[in-house]
Amino acid sequence: MVILSTTAALAQGEANIVLPPMSQSDVTILWGVLGSALIALAYGLYLVKRVISQDPGSPAMREVAAAIEEGAMAYLWRQVKTMIWLVIILFIALYLLYRPIYGHMGKPVLAWGIAIAFLMGVGASYAAGYVGMWLAVKGNVRTANQALRTFKGALETAFRAGTVSGMFTVGLGLLGATIIFLVFRGDAMRVLIGFGFGGSLAALFMRVGGGIYTKAADVGADLVGKVEAGIPEDDPRNAAVIADNVGDNVGDCAGMAADVFESYEVTLVAAIILGAAAITVVGEAHVLKLIMYALMVRAVGVFASIIGTWSVRGADREDLNPMQPINRGFWVSALIAILGFGLISYFYMNDIPVHNKPGFGWEAYFFATLMGIILALVIGWLTEHFTSTEKAPVTEIAYASKTGPATMILSGFSAGLESSVWAIVAIAATIFGSAAIFHGSLELAAYGVALSGLGLLTTTGFILAMDTYGPISDNANGIFEMSGALHEREQAGDFLPGRIVAKLDAVGNTTKALTKGFAIATAVIAAVALFRSFMDATGLKPENLSVAAP
Repeated sequence: MVILSTTAALAQGEANIVLPPMSQSDVTILWGVLGSALIALAYGLYLVKRVISQDPGSPAMREVAAAIEEGAMAYLWRQVKTMIWLVIILFIALYLLYRPIYGHMGKPVLAWGIAIAFLMGVGASYAAGYVGMWLAVKGNVRTANQALRTFKGALETAFRAGTVSGMFTVGLGLLGATIIFLVFRGDAMRVLIGFGFGGSLAALFMRVGGGIYTKAADVGADLVGKVEAGIPEDDPRNAAVIADNVGDNVGDCAGMAADVFESYEVTLVAAIILGAAAITVVGEAHVLKLIMYALMVRAVGVFASIIGTWSVRGADREDLNPMQPINRGFWVSALIAILGFGLISYFYMNDIPVHNKPGFGWEAYFFATLMGIILALVIGWLTEHFTSTEKAPVTEIAYASKTGPATMILSGFSAGLESSVWAIVAIAATIFGSAAIFHGSLELAAYGVALSGLGLLTTTGFILAMDTYGPISDNANGIFEMSGALHEREQAGDFLPGRIVAKLDAVGNTTKALTKGFAIATAVIAAVALFRSFMDATGLKPENLSVAAP
């Protein structure tokens, strides 16, 4: 209730910001953004049909996959039953808190709008996680079956199944935000708060709950199997391995999708609030451009992610490193996004003044957003360097294990600390650089930080495809072991399928770690941007803030 009261207090500050009426060109842009959201969902549905149409394999493989699917769905429905009562209570509380605020302004409908947007945020976040996880548990057995015949087919099946999670996260997030703008127009900024809050609540349940379940099942399965019974991982004699595979899905599919959905919406809300707060700087005639630009950046990201994910192609070569086509697709996605940023910046952001004087020019908005893309590429490179089995840190940790568990733990922990330092430096440099671009204007500097967050999450569709690919390939490896398919092939002298799923699984660990880096970076940037929006809403002055006197 304290959080809700604080949110309501912020709304009183935001009530002082009144957006000018939207022109026909603004409405046209909104419809275009809405169309891009629908294209993302349509592409996701196309991939669903394509993955489901593939052969799910032998009866033994289908039996194991069905057990994993049953466990994952049972977990999600249990979570819904637990969360639904809190959602209903918060829906009522939001309406009651906002009704007096907007009732005095003659706009009581906004209280209903915020409460309903909250439900939309919860529903969209949960739906994105549910759909992504549902196809993941369908795609794992099809990936395993493809690995019996073709490396190319196994890689592409796993990645396309993972892409569905990314497309639904992007599509539902952008669809919800755009519908709110089309319905509430000038008051959309206030209603979007409810949408972001709903996404955050769902992420809290799905990410934290899923993460705890994942690790509890993983460690429990290892303790009873490897330590007590002395049997290998994913051995069918260990009943806990099903819970382990279920945990991979609820934590790294559904949980991460909800987590990234929250960051996706929060950075958009922050950019819109900070753009609206810059009305005193750019003037009433241009403030809507700052808001529309944020939505257009999101639309560019949809097409960049679609092209990037579609460009991921495997090959039937035993020496193929699956990370190579995935990295190539990510670079394609990033380059398409950069090109799109340049075009919309040049044609849409080239005449924005600052205090009735010539402004920073379209280049400033382009480079602020570009900073986010650069950070995404840096995080990707850092994560691969510290987690890839072909890079020095992992090989050094493996070598340290020869002298015992103590040296291995110390080596791994030191590598983790080193990776954190470089990640912090990269995030700090991005925040400083995006703010420095708009030197001389504190309002636009804060907006620039929000733009870097938008740029970082431009390739959300591709990022989540990489994340969900991880548990799909991990489950495929487990299905291979538990169904006996791997043992049968090795007895027949065919060791290639085993090497294929092992390679896919190893790369999946890297892609899962990479996505966690993105989630952390976006959370930091969103927090910085939202803190500035909090200052604007409450009237806090920078000179009144001091670390020495918090």
